[in-house]
Amino acid sequence: MGKKLHTDEQISIGEKALKGAADLIKLLPSGTVFVFQFLTPLLTNAGHCAMFNKVLSGLLLFGCAFSCCFSCFTDSYVGKDGKLYYGLVTAKGLWSFSDPDSSSIDLSKYKLRLGDFVHAFLALAVFAVVAVLDADTVSCFYPALLLQEKTLLMVLPTVVGGLASGVFVVFPNNRHGIGYSPTRPTEDFTTQELELN
Repeated sequence: MGKKLHTDEQISIGEKALKGAADLIKLLPSGTVFVFQFLTPLLTNAGHCAMFNKVLSGLLLFGCAFSCCFSCFTDSYVGKDGKLYYGLVTAKGLWSFSDPDSSSIDLSKYKLRLGDFVHAFLALAVFAVVAVLDADTVSCFYPALLLQEKTLLMVLPTVVGGLASGVFVVFPNNRHGIGYSPTRPTEDFTTQELELN
């Protein structure tokens, strides 16, 4: 019996490690990173920026950073009709974007938490690392930093990734915001939501 308990503990630790890795992957919306990686060479003129390129690149950086932070304050639920709906997390609960029957469902359990702000800060930090490690962005805004890029490439992702992973142990992420589907099938959510009413 003691051996089985040890195996259960290993599974539990393994599951926690995988959950932490999944939370770290969820930190940045993949669409945002794709848009950034796709548009940066175009807007920075492959790192040879004029003032117009700097303005456009700055707007792209701001928009992508905003997207990363904003997604931390969204969540989803399944309505009575079985469809997935998204909303904005507020102090009173979830404010639905498009569900006409949202008032008939208790959305107060989706209240704003300290962890949401922590995740938004970490999303911003991880995106900043992605931006700083992009050669076109660096040569456009901080050409002197190109000489130190090898050191940054080795140190920065490890430090920020380790910090973010450690924080996820304290503030686990259980939101399923825009771009992140629920972990359970829709039917489970529908049944659960219907039982609440």
